[in-house]
Order: sequence, then structure tokens, then C-alpha cells
Amino acid sequence: MKIRLKRHFSVFLALLLLLCTLPVTTYATEISASDTETAGSAPSVTAPCALLMDAATGTILYEKNSTEERPLASVTKIMTLLLIFQALEAGQIHLEDTVTISEHAAGMGGSQVYLEPNETQTVETLIKCITVASANDACVAMAELISGSEDAFVQKMNETAASLGMTHTNFVNCCGLDADNHYSCANDIALMSRELTVNHPTIFDYTKIWQEDIIHHTARGDSAFTLSNTNHLIKQYPYATGLKTGFTSKAGFCLSATATKDSLSLIAVVMGAASSKERIADVKSMFDWGFANCRVYTDENQDVLPDILVSRGSQSQLSLQYESAFHYLDTQNTSGELEKKLELPDRVEAPIQKGDVIGKAVYTLNSENVGSVNILAANSIPLLTLKDAWVQIVSRFFLNNSNHSSNGEPSVAKNYCSHQYF
Repeated sequence: MKIRLKRHFSVFLALLLLLCTLPVTTYATEISASDTETAGSAPSVTAPCALLMDAATGTILYEKNSTEERPLASVTKIMTLLLIFQALEAGQIHLEDTVTISEHAAGMGGSQVYLEPNETQTVETLIKCITVASANDACVAMAELISGSEDAFVQKMNETAASLGMTHTNFVNCCGLDADNHYSCANDIALMSRELTVNHPTIFDYTKIWQEDIIHHTARGDSAFTLSNTNHLIKQYPYATGLKTGFTSKAGFCLSATATKDSLSLIAVVMGAASSKERIADVKSMFDWGFANCRVYTDENQDVLPDILVSRGSQSQLSLQYESAFHYLDTQNTSGELEKKLELPDRVEAPIQKGDVIGKAVYTLNSENVGSVNILAANSIPLLTLKDAWVQIVSRFFLNNSNHSSNGEPSVAKNYCSHQYF
């Protein structure tokens, strides 16, 4: 698909319309013959609750009873993993840290890796136990490491859920065992899945493990134990990357799954399916439909922005930067050209603080506005002082003499040329 980039900027007192073609990185998912069969029709889902979300934008592509509150079984562990990865990022814990297993952690029922009291494991090994084998005992051990007790950790889980807008969720434990008042919904599960995978993509290093041996370190000696992934989708679907299964008699078969094809990453959630086979089929159906009907446009905004003139500032020019990359999800199989236009003032007045919004990049598809990204001040510029004014006068004097002697163009115009805006 052809992408054109338009830029508008003025230099000195004359307004120049500067047009050039620069690459905006774009991706369109290829539709195979099997994909084409599902294009345009809604996915086939038999589970009572389901949702499909685009990971990059958070756009909901399909939903079925997505806010119905239900038990979520071990899908709970997505929030547990989110808090673990947040603690790692903050430097509170480290992958190589040693964890001593408590009596409480070792006594967990349900799915487990049979950790023993006073056994020692590293943080990374316990993460593998959670992501691959859905180990309840490993969850509690990590909860105690981070917050001192499971109860304190669960309180943090609920606080984080509230901050993410998970209005139909309440946690009572960190592993998902059936308990009164422990529930969530497909929409909220997608929200926490997106938060984990988008902000902590190293989670996929663990969720894609099919089998791996760990070593139990106990007073009786060392012994090997094989972890086997509970998420069979990673073997049955070519684009699968994770994430977490769940099952109890009360919750039924649940799954929050992730998949990536080309540059499109999707999150599919199923709750209350009648069997493991049904939840896998439902997720596959949603993924196939999403990949067949969606196209993502991405501009990483790596191009260099022009400096703009500053009035009454200690510096005469201001550097700019994009606030973020741009992602647009097209769900209509639209054909056309995505255009990007910079909207910037001719000049700005000091004082300017780093991060101030100076302008924006506006994106249109077939002349329809599809989004924008703010353009920010890359540095602070205070008001001009007498000392600054004297330095600028002297600098301009020598600069002008240099330009006249070499018959060169003004230095500002050279700056724009160096940024390839002509």
C-alpha cells in the first residue's frame, strides 16, 4: 500500500508548502485462502462469554457477554504475573533471587509443582512454574516474596485492577482457586492481559515454553520435575504466543490467549467453555476472523522533526519529538492511502517546558481523520536574559559575516535541508 507523507512548515517570514514522500512503516495482514472463508462473518463462539481485542490499540473487535461476572480459575494468574513483572521492572526483585518456600505456599491445592516447605527456588524458576504449569504453590511463594503475605498481595491485585478500569473484577486469592466473591469478566481479563503483554513482552519468553525440567532443591537432595504447558494452543495454532488457561468445576474451561501474525497482535478471551477442546476452537475462530478482517498501520515516528523558531527565549530554536508511535487498526478492509501531516506553528514563545505540546501529526485514510500523535518540546527553554541576548547578538554577527563571505545560504535553511524536508 502506498503511503504519502505531507509536511507543512514556514521558514523566516514566507510560508512554504513543503511536500515530500517519506516512508511511514505500514503493515497489512495477508489473507490466505482459509482466512478468506471467514472474512466478513462473525466468529463462531459457543462459550457463554468471549472477547477479541487488538493488543496495540485496545480496540474490541468482537464480544459476547463480555461484562458478565464469572469465576475465572487460573486465568487469575495473569494479574499475579503482572505484579511480578512490575516488581522486576522496579528492581524490587530479580530473576536470580532465591525464594524459600513457606508452609502456606507448599500447602496449596489444585495445580501445583509440589514445592516443599523450606525448598529454595529462583524467581525465574517460579515464573516458569506459573506460566507453564499453572502452579498455585509458586504463585503464593511469589506473592509472599513481593508483599510479605498472600493477603497483602491480593490487596495489591485489586488496587491494580481498579487502576486498569477492571470494574467487574474482584480477587480473593492469587491463584484462582474457587472462592466466594472471586470473579472477573472477559473484558477485564483482556485489559489485564494487554497490560501484561504490551508493557512486559518478555512474558512471551516463558508462555511459549512447551516443556522444561526444573530441579527441586530440598533437604532430601535434588530431583528433576518436568513442567508441561497447560496451554495447548501454542502447539495447535501457528501464530499463538501465550497466555493463560484456567479450569475449575465452578468456572468451567477458561482461556486468555495471545497470537501475532505479521504485525497484528490479538488477545482472545473465553470463559465458561464446556471443554478444553471447545475453548481452543472458540479462540481459534476469533483469531482467524481477526486476522482475516483486520489490518494495522504503524508509524514508529522515527523521522527527524524540524526545529522551530523561538521568540524571547534563551535559545532561538526548539527541538521537537513525537509523543509516541502511531497505530491505526482498520477493520473494514479499506483500500487507500494513509497520509500524515504535521501541524506546527511558525514559532513559539518562551518560556517552554520539556514535554509541552507544540503541535501534532494528523493521520488520514482516504481523507478521513483516523488519529493523531502529539508533537512535544524536546527540551526546556527559559525566557531570554540580558546575558543571553548579548551572546545571541554576537553569535549572529559572526554567523552573518561567515555566510556573506562564503555566499552560502542562511544556516536555518541549511538545517531544514539536512532534515530532508525539501
